[in-house]
Amino acid sequence: MPINGFTVSPCSDDMNNAFTWFCALMLCLNVGRVGAAVTTVSVAVAANFTMTVRKLAPEFERRSGHALLLSFGSTGKLATQIHNGAPFDVFLSADDVQPRQLVTAGLAVADTQFTYAFGRLVLWSPQPGLVDDKGEILRTGHFAKLAIANPKIAPYGAAARQVLRKLGVWPRLEARLVYGENIAQTFQFVSTGNAALGFVALAQLSGLDAATQGSRWRVPAALHAPLRQDAVLLRHGAANTGARAFLGFLQSPAARAVIAADGYEVPR
Repeated sequence: MPINGFTVSPCSDDMNNAFTWFCALMLCLNVGRVGAAVTTVSVAVAANFTMTVRKLAPEFERRSGHALLLSFGSTGKLATQIHNGAPFDVFLSADDVQPRQLVTAGLAVADTQFTYAFGRLVLWSPQPGLVDDKGEILRTGHFAKLAIANPKIAPYGAAARQVLRKLGVWPRLEARLVYGENIAQTFQFVSTGNAALGFVALAQLSGLDAATQGSRWRVPAALHAPLRQDAVLLRHGAANTGARAFLGFLQSPAARAVIAADGYEVPR
């Protein structure tokens, strides 16, 4: 008896025959599952969101059956790669500008852009007591090096530059700056002592234990443009059901709870 291309031989015994039909049914179900192959979703992720998306990925994969392939970098570099043909399906940016430009260029799907998080900027040092709760150390200048992400390609770096200019200390401190390629490298500069302090994402400090909390100043939002982080479906992933499912998952209550717990603000 042919079923979905497989041959199941009937048995003369009624019980065996019933068992054969049961096996045939299970075979059909399994063939259906094989036919619905697991979709791999290639996601370009802004460096500041690294830890959070790694927390979200296993839950999404468990719920959906799709697999995520995550690539991390500065927002500007990832956007350049997409413009140059990198085969990403989804872009999780650290700003809202790059996704909008990709839509305009026809490299992202119109009407799929949305804000998944608002980031917060923090001046941090692993050294307890070095950074005061008002950021006055930026005015006193009692440090050798200050790390920020490259303002040309990293939104958190651009925000840090805005803060320094608004405080009127940019001309005095510019020569002491150490630039990270992205916010992840900036955090590394500070955590390893290559810079005494630096502007990092609040989310990067959420996983620190008590021994490495150091000192910090949570930068008032009024000192820089909002760090509005947008997601968008890229043209390469337009037909990828897993890509659309992942964007839907990011807007779910479960995902929003994880994002908020990591120090981001989530849109209402």
